[in-house]
Amino acid sequence: MQMVPSLPPASECAGEEKRVGTRTVFVGNHPVSETEAYIAQRFCDNRIVSSKYTLWNFLPKNLFEQFRRIANFYFLIIFLVQVTVDTPTSPVTSGLPLFFVITVTAIKQGYEDWLRHRADNEVNKSTVYIIENAKRVRKESEKIKVGDVVEVQADETFPCDLILLSSCTTDGTCYVTTASLDGESNCKTHYAVRDTIALCTAESIDTLRAAIECEQPQPDLYKFVGRINIYSNSLEAVARSINAFLIVYLFILLTKAAVCTTLKYVWQSTPYNDEPWYNQKTQKERETLKVLKMFTDFLSFMVLFNFIIPVSMYVTVEMQKFLGSFFISWDKDFYDEEINEGALVNTSDLNEELGQVDYVFTDKTGTLTENSMEFIECCIDGHKYKGVTQEVDGLSQTDGTLTYFDKVDKNREELFLRALCLCHTVEIKTNDAVDGATESAELTYISSSPDEIALVKGAKRYGFTFLGNRNGYMRVENQRKEIEEYELLHTLNFDAVRRRMSVIVKTQEGDILLFCKGADSAVFPRVQNHEIELTKVHVERNAMDGYRTLCVAFKEIAPDDYERINRQLIEAKMALQDREEKMEKVFDDIETNMNLIGATAVEDKLQDQAAETIEALHAAGLKVWVLTGDKMETAKSTCYACRLFQTNTELLELTTKTIEESERKEDRLHELLIEYRKKLLHEFPKSTRSFKKAWTEHQEYGLIIDGSTLSLILNSSQDSSSNNYKSIFLQICMKCTAVLCCRMAPLQKAQIVRMVKNLKGSPITLSIGDGANDVSMILESHVGIGIKGKEGRQAARNSDYSVPKFKHLKKLLLAHGHLYYVRIAHLVQYFFYKNLCFILPQFLYQFFCGFSQQPLYDAAYLTMYNICFTSLPILAYSLLEQHINIDSLTSDPRLYMKISGNAMLQLGPFLYWTFLAAFEGTVFFFGTYFLFQTASLEENGKVYGNWTFGTIVFTVLVFTVTLKLALDTRFWTWINHFVIWGSLAFYVFFSFFWGGIIWPFLKQQRMYFVFAQMLSSVSTWLAIILLIFISLFPEILLIVLKNVRRRSARRNLSCRRASDSLSARPSVRPLLLRTFSDESNVL
Repeated sequence: MQMVPSLPPASECAGEEKRVGTRTVFVGNHPVSETEAYIAQRFCDNRIVSSKYTLWNFLPKNLFEQFRRIANFYFLIIFLVQVTVDTPTSPVTSGLPLFFVITVTAIKQGYEDWLRHRADNEVNKSTVYIIENAKRVRKESEKIKVGDVVEVQADETFPCDLILLSSCTTDGTCYVTTASLDGESNCKTHYAVRDTIALCTAESIDTLRAAIECEQPQPDLYKFVGRINIYSNSLEAVARSINAFLIVYLFILLTKAAVCTTLKYVWQSTPYNDEPWYNQKTQKERETLKVLKMFTDFLSFMVLFNFIIPVSMYVTVEMQKFLGSFFISWDKDFYDEEINEGALVNTSDLNEELGQVDYVFTDKTGTLTENSMEFIECCIDGHKYKGVTQEVDGLSQTDGTLTYFDKVDKNREELFLRALCLCHTVEIKTNDAVDGATESAELTYISSSPDEIALVKGAKRYGFTFLGNRNGYMRVENQRKEIEEYELLHTLNFDAVRRRMSVIVKTQEGDILLFCKGADSAVFPRVQNHEIELTKVHVERNAMDGYRTLCVAFKEIAPDDYERINRQLIEAKMALQDREEKMEKVFDDIETNMNLIGATAVEDKLQDQAAETIEALHAAGLKVWVLTGDKMETAKSTCYACRLFQTNTELLELTTKTIEESERKEDRLHELLIEYRKKLLHEFPKSTRSFKKAWTEHQEYGLIIDGSTLSLILNSSQDSSSNNYKSIFLQICMKCTAVLCCRMAPLQKAQIVRMVKNLKGSPITLSIGDGANDVSMILESHVGIGIKGKEGRQAARNSDYSVPKFKHLKKLLLAHGHLYYVRIAHLVQYFFYKNLCFILPQFLYQFFCGFSQQPLYDAAYLTMYNICFTSLPILAYSLLEQHINIDSLTSDPRLYMKISGNAMLQLGPFLYWTFLAAFEGTVFFFGTYFLFQTASLEENGKVYGNWTFGTIVFTVLVFTVTLKLALDTRFWTWINHFVIWGSLAFYVFFSFFWGGIIWPFLKQQRMYFVFAQMLSSVSTWLAIILLIFISLFPEILLIVLKNVRRRSARRNLSCRRASDSLSARPSVRPLLLRTFSDESNVL
């Protein structure tokens, strides 16, 4: 199959979208004229680049991005201050942790970018074959130039955008899946240019001298306008909380530094304190301006207390997100045997957002349903046909109160079945020619739409078999085993605007027929009015039962009319400017004055456990919106079947049908909005938090809106408050438990998600879909979930997470999302807690050292506290903790509501952790201080110094914050034991090692033998144990009280479950309640 590249990759030519006009591409890069000079045009290359860095810009670009973080930039300033100003601590104490954080983050981001480079190289270095000088030349994909003739074998991936010149088939067709572009995995039929069909060899294609005049690159994947002239010779809730906590702690830091600076000069107001006899000032110090001295002292206190800002928290959070994402990929419950795949995490930065979702936006077809179509029944002239038989004769039953006939006209029945066999784009996938009925049973149909395959198979059940295309003729086997051939003159392809497709065929007798099928809203206005009622009842009834319906119509075209139509179609197809608009106008003129034949009903079955998943999400306090392009009746029935709507749900409709009851649509829309708002505001309390609980106990409301009404709301006049439709509409939506949006275009889906995202309080939104038409809403929401479905992988590729089935959303949110949020929220609070415990004794120490900026801890302890002594236990906790087991989380969705609204990172929990840290820090310092009231702590009369004092405080600190985490741990593994007890052992070992050797690179050996000497005192041992117990006593008391409450809550829960089982919410599955008569007509 030979093709010529028409466009460079869209990623490389993003700027081309704004260019207008056309351009010329020479096939094979050959000049079309021997006499004219040929100047090769310059286009973008074919390389794919998804990586972020290169070898040359990695260091500056990565450093720039990292120092955009407030904490990193702050510590950089502190480090520079320590280097330039005489501060009480060494620059190493700030520089080393900062260097560690920057290095680890850079390694992580560099590794991820290396993976992207490797993925790019797999594509760019892949082998392709180019036709050059009548030979097949092997090249790398990145070296393809615009104009090269590329040879693509069966089942190979296209290396670039291509124009089909020829194929191995005689009619120049090829079957293409565009999954890499739009996610559609179904086969689409493409036809080669008629004048190049015969050029199937390298020698013949090299003789081609042609120029393709086409439009400039543009982002629309489904639109390409061109012609070929042949000559004879494509921030999160947790982050907001972290930033808020940082601001609070930065304010605490500034306050501490300001207080200490002020009190220092109050202390030094006494001459003896300002210049004691043992610490006389130099002449330079006496001459220094007092304001400058105060400023440098303020900076020195800032450096001394700067460890209150947890810079290492960022690298721990990054590691927690990156490593934690593997648990989703490793979850065996997400594995699907049908596709032999499990879940995939494309973005690890949103794990905790899975536990904070407020709104779920879901597609219907392929997401809630299987996208596996089955022909159920049909209607011909108002008569319903159901069953499988080869006989057409028999009684037929009409719907509703219509008249009964003995039988419908047989010619009409055959006409209807011929329409099903001819009006489609289905192709047959077979290696050998199919002839006769003997091989018809082995036919494999392929199409871009599963609906079309279902209709063709439905016609086959009733005796009319489509045998494929041959040399421009469509072949059909009728009930009498006769082969009928129809010349395919034109195909009027389906599009989302027309919502119908047509074919123009010529019979063997020379008659020209147009067959059309499409949505009822698109077909009914174009047929005779008296024919509509016979079919409308059937269509509405099928839609209420959840079936997908299509109407079928036809008309005969006179030869003179066809000549005019043919001329108009050719002119429209050859137009370079406004081709789509011209073709749409011609199609619109052709598809008029048709005769309605009947309608079809196709069933799309619900996915396994879709209803149970939506019920669980509803019980968890999430609001589920279904956004679909299907008609209202079909989508409504599906919503009942999947339990989005319950039998007791009161539905509020804002649809074209309800608005068209009035002459002025806007006035009627305004009346409905006001009416619905009054009803809902009267029913529910105003508080959002109480509302989540209220709509699980009171009357439930659901809203149904269609695309045209949504456009009216979004585009309404805002001249007065009475016309502020959007505001009223949002108030209604917030009070409804479920919303169904039908007849939605992809852009409207994204608009709805954006509208909800911008609500007051910035609710977290999640979108889930399976097709390319869902990509816009997936990208618009905070969290995007792609289904690895039958409509391709474009949604899965553009999402943050991808799962095989909709049912996996339940565990992803209720279990993984819940645990991820609890873990990272505890991690954030714990980091601020342990750093306040760390720095508060340092602040209190200044009151006892004359505000001299004397450090309480040794520089090694300052550096190692966050990096080594306390980092691994919280990292293991944030990866492995299960405060509630997974089975309980999935079986009781109400647990999800306890963490909603960023509950664990609100002001209340933050103040609790802060006061707990303040209490423990005070106990550390003053407990040790009172211990030192005794002049001698040893029997030999030796007196402990300030470094021993600081080491005792630090020892109590390390053991307390580590044991605090041990008390919080509910799910113990060997890893937790190893890192918790191992960290404490490492601290003891390091202290002995650090103080047991005289280090040659240290100017002062102030910690020499301090730790060992300290532990030689029994009173020190008793003091450390006592202070640890006093510090943890409130936490131990709280745990005991919680356990008592938990036991009583379990008893109450068992009683409540017993009562709930008697008053469970009723549910109904209308798709399973068929009301068809056994006397339905059969073919």
